[in-house]
Amino acid sequence: MATFSRLIRFLAKDGRTYYGDPILPAGTTNIAAATRARVIKGDIFGKHEVTDQVADVRLLLSPLAREDVKTVRCLGLNYEQHAKESNAPIPRYPVLFVRRPLSPNPPLITKTPQYKPATSLSGPTDPIPVPALAQEADGLDYECELVLIIGKEAREVTEADALDHVLGYAVGNDISHREWQLRRGGGQWALGKGFDGWAPFGPGIVAANLIPDPQKLRISTKVNGNTVQDSSTGDMIFTAAKTISFLSRGTTLLPGDVIFTGTPQGVGAGRKPPLWLKDGDVVEISLEDVGTIVNKIEHVKPLAKL
Repeated sequence: MATFSRLIRFLAKDGRTYYGDPILPAGTTNIAAATRARVIKGDIFGKHEVTDQVADVRLLLSPLAREDVKTVRCLGLNYEQHAKESNAPIPRYPVLFVRRPLSPNPPLITKTPQYKPATSLSGPTDPIPVPALAQEADGLDYECELVLIIGKEAREVTEADALDHVLGYAVGNDISHREWQLRRGGGQWALGKGFDGWAPFGPGIVAANLIPDPQKLRISTKVNGNTVQDSSTGDMIFTAAKTISFLSRGTTLLPGDVIFTGTPQGVGAGRKPPLWLKDGDVVEISLEDVGTIVNKIEHVKPLAKL
């Protein structure tokens, strides 16, 4: 499917934006360490080539241009230990939308798809902007996640064939505001997880053939240098293959579909007392064999009145 080993989208020192196959320093698999890349020409989901043209990387951008993204799907409660810390039963099917009531009754789980808008996607070093609406109450939380990028149309695919439809893998942060997500207005999942820039991912996309088993990867989160999540994708309830197979039942997955596959235990909401992200906090999300994204929380200042 892909002729590249790893895919980045970057602003080069010549001022132009390219797709490229990064040239990594010896001994590292962290795409964030790339300072040069071989320029890719053509359709990254179709016919393309990795050229001999080498460009210097000035800034890593979101791995996919907005016009190349079709949908952004998200799973919830997909790590066994996270389900336990959420006091939720282990789901029988992939949960694409979860709503927890404030009452002590068991969580209400529905099958309504959860989508993030494409404008929520951002790059591996972009600041995470917190608008005034999300500054009204505490509740800003982090979620490290394995991210799947579909590279080939998939409909009614079997679990055995599902990974053949993956272009590659990245790591992402499903930033969430628990107050808006779970409480205000009865629970606003799309709003509480869908603000601009609230789904940074990257630092690039590792071709699927370089990661034969995506269920054997360490995944972690640091906040201001302190480890708050440290797990393995082996704890996922529904593997990448099972997830793709399930999502393709009756629904066609398209090249450019981005799938956030859920987060492990250790989220701020599950701690006592809760650990909420504040203005100026730095969040590092890492995935073995892929790399690390580093994003700073920035409260958006109100516009000055004339």
